[in-house]
Amino acid sequence: MLDAIAFDTETTGLDPAKDRIVQIGAVAIRRGAVDQDMSLESLVNPGVPIPSASTAVHHITDAMVEDAPSFVGAWGRLAGFAAGRILIGYSIGFDLAIIASEATRAGLDWRKPRSLCVRLLAAAVNPRLPDHSLETIASWLGVAIGVRHQALADARAAADIFVALLPHLARRGIGTLAEAERACLDQTGQLESHLRSGWMEPASRPETFRSFVAVDPYAYRHHVSELMSQPPVVVRSQTSVREAMAVMLSRRISSLFVSENGMPGAAREDYGIVTERDLMRHLSEGGGSAFAASVAEIASRPLISIRAAAFAYRAIGRMARLNIRHLAVCDEAGHLVGAVSARDLLKLRASAAINLSDAIEEASSTDDLAAAWTSLPWVAQSLIAEEVEAPLIAEVISEELRAMTHRATVLAELAMAADGKGAPPCAYAVLVLGSGGRGESLLAADQDNAIVFAEGQPEGQEDCWFAELGERIAATLDTSGIALCNGGVMARNAEWRGSLDTWKQRIAGWVRRSRPEDLLNVDIFFDLQAVHGDRALAAQLHEHAFAVAHGQVAFVKALGERAATPVNPFSLLGRFRVEHGRIDLKRHGLFPAVVFARALSIRHEIVALSTRDRLAGLAAKKIGPVAELRRVASAHARIQKYILRQQCRDILAGVPVSNRVEISTLPDEEQAELRTALKNVQLVPDLVRATMFD
Repeated sequence: MLDAIAFDTETTGLDPAKDRIVQIGAVAIRRGAVDQDMSLESLVNPGVPIPSASTAVHHITDAMVEDAPSFVGAWGRLAGFAAGRILIGYSIGFDLAIIASEATRAGLDWRKPRSLCVRLLAAAVNPRLPDHSLETIASWLGVAIGVRHQALADARAAADIFVALLPHLARRGIGTLAEAERACLDQTGQLESHLRSGWMEPASRPETFRSFVAVDPYAYRHHVSELMSQPPVVVRSQTSVREAMAVMLSRRISSLFVSENGMPGAAREDYGIVTERDLMRHLSEGGGSAFAASVAEIASRPLISIRAAAFAYRAIGRMARLNIRHLAVCDEAGHLVGAVSARDLLKLRASAAINLSDAIEEASSTDDLAAAWTSLPWVAQSLIAEEVEAPLIAEVISEELRAMTHRATVLAELAMAADGKGAPPCAYAVLVLGSGGRGESLLAADQDNAIVFAEGQPEGQEDCWFAELGERIAATLDTSGIALCNGGVMARNAEWRGSLDTWKQRIAGWVRRSRPEDLLNVDIFFDLQAVHGDRALAAQLHEHAFAVAHGQVAFVKALGERAATPVNPFSLLGRFRVEHGRIDLKRHGLFPAVVFARALSIRHEIVALSTRDRLAGLAAKKIGPVAELRRVASAHARIQKYILRQQCRDILAGVPVSNRVEISTLPDEEQAELRTALKNVQLVPDLVRATMFD
């Protein structure tokens, strides 16, 4: 949901080039609702007499503004109040134009912010309105408006209208800021009239957009496992404070873990942590006798941790949010394997984008999740600008997609408990499948998820509970901006949830039939990654599925055959096969490489998830020509790059995001690179035949 400021001005007249501002009013919009407690109103001394005709409209006199601040002072208040938020108003092009004139006159360095006009948005969603006056739009939407031609009252009216327009915009497929800007700019008739009157354009065009996210690429290129101290230093619970300080000094470390047996590698729940600051605080409060106390008395619990496989930006964000300087590092099973401190992360600069991950993890509502998710494209755009490799950007997107699914599950569980549905009836795990599980999601990601639970029969008590959980997860993600899966691969559907025994029977059926028509969505199951709940249960399911499928050649061959007949991306004349100027790079490039790598990894027992790691595993085992495997891996990465770049352009332009790339936007050398990549993917059919039975 958009955070914005609705604002309005009252002026000495209607000529933006020469007239002056006499009043400014603004009100905040937070998470799609008007915040009536957050507003600003200020009279402005224009420095010139106010014409009586203008006073007759807004009732502001020369005497009223005599002691008011000048534009510079009033604008300083508004700029601080807006703090970089989107500006919204009715006929906002006029207000922007007169502010630009005032800023130029005052010698201020003012740049047009991103903005939306509710008059033009109303015209976009309801062109049948008899006119687009504020009163007509408000009447249509059922919005009450107060006294007209007072800046704060008109700003509140614009805010209320914008909030009332949101569901109408959503029904028209206008769900992002860029799409709303495009809708405003598409109202060419009104727009031309406004421009002739000297107004500014009410919205920004794509070519004027600038990335507003500061990113240090190091934090997105490196994982916590590369920065952590290992093995973790652990002392026994009865260790004295004096002894603990001696260990810290001798090891030159700033924290210790505490457990009963003093050994690393156990479950996170078995440990507490003691830091330098904890010890110093204890000594200052307890005096000399404090040295003899045991560390168990001052250790902090529960342990705050992060996965070793997480990117470094997640560790930075978590420390910043919780105001701590140390994190335990755990493996995928939740066992303590290391520690990371603020000192370890000093080489990483602060980044606005780093807040994304913890904004998801602390979200308390669907609106909070939606607000966090909408920042992801800007992170991706900034990483592209920093020339971070496309596979790493896809990993970041996948990490946040999995975090969104985890948080949606937490919120769904809490909502079910609040509704009297009780706690989960048994242990369970939520799984993300497909590209999210592989770490290869791009910006057109949708939902692919499943649930495995410890016990229960189809349509039994347990299954019914998890059916509702799956329904709530899907609804939360969809509302937050992650669309429902067109293929129905979601835990709300019976075929994508079940007990461990049910899943084993299901897998046996897949393997037994081995029919291509049955395998349309089955193969993405082998990309599963647990994001919530009992990860050991998920690991058991994955190991079972892999073991069963590995020995069934007919089944794996059926999976591989989907990649053995890729559609030719080139026409008879050797040109790109395009539709409306675009080529579908998922169909022609990503899909064959992904399916090939997955099928062969199952066939040859390569337990990896990403396409890159699977192809590297095949090469390491010398299964197939190593050079050709590397060419396919390189092609896969390059195709990801072109799709991501196009998706960022489309998001900025308000165009629906897809995996289709506009060829005409690529310079000749990039077209040549893409052509080579697609030709290398054409190696896949021969590789399938050559490596399936090696």
